[in-house]
Amino acid sequence: MSPIGHRINPSAPPVPAAILDDFRDAAVAVISDNMNRLHGSKSLRPYHRSGRLIGTAVTVKTRPGDNQTLHKAYEILRAGDVLVVDGSGDLAQALVGEIMMSRAKAIGVAGFVIDGAIRDVDAFVKADFPCYARGVTHRGPYKSGPGEINVPVSVDGMVVMPGDVVIGDADGVVTFDRAEAAELLALVRKQEAREADALKAIAEGRLDNAYIGVAKAP
Repeated sequence: MSPIGHRINPSAPPVPAAILDDFRDAAVAVISDNMNRLHGSKSLRPYHRSGRLIGTAVTVKTRPGDNQTLHKAYEILRAGDVLVVDGSGDLAQALVGEIMMSRAKAIGVAGFVIDGAIRDVDAFVKADFPCYARGVTHRGPYKSGPGEINVPVSVDGMVVMPGDVVIGDADGVVTFDRAEAAELLALVRKQEAREADALKAIAEGRLDNAYIGVAKAP
C-alpha cells in the first residue's frame, strides 16, 4: 500500500449514461440553487469557447506547480472522465497546456477542472476543449511530485470525490454524488418549470412573483 501523499487508487465506475443524459441540459445555476447554493466553484472560469462539461470525476491532488501526478493519471483516464485537479489554487506554474489537452482530447476525456493555472490558452479556445481553471501563466510546471490520484480533493471550495458527477457551463462548475442524482434531478425539473412560467409571464406582459414564492396580498 502506498503511503499517504503517493496514493494511486483505481477510478470509480463511470457515471451511468442515464444520469449524464438527465443532466446534460441542466443549467449549473439551477443545479447549484437546489444544493442550497453552498456547493460549486467560485473563482474558476472557462477557457474554452462554448459548450458544456459533463462526466465522471477522476481526481488528482498535486504539489503546487508540479504536474508529475497528472501525467500518471493519463494511464487510467477513460473517455468521459473529467480530470479534476487540486493544485492548491497556485498560479505560479501552469499544470496543463496544449500537449496535455490534445492527449486528453484524443482519449475522449470530457474536460479539465484545474484549481491552478493553465497555459496555451489559444489552443484551448481553438480546440473548444472544456477547461475550467483559476488562471493563466506561460511558466511551465515541475515534474518531481509528490501527488495522489483518486482521493478526495478540495477544488475552489468544492469537495470532490472520485466518481462524482461533474457539470460545467458558462457560469462555472458543480459536482455531486451520483447517489443523489434522482433527488436532485426532481428539484431541478421543478425549478426549470417555475422559471419557464416566469419567463412566459414576462413575455406576455404579466407581472407575477410566484416563481420566488412571494405571497399575494389578501
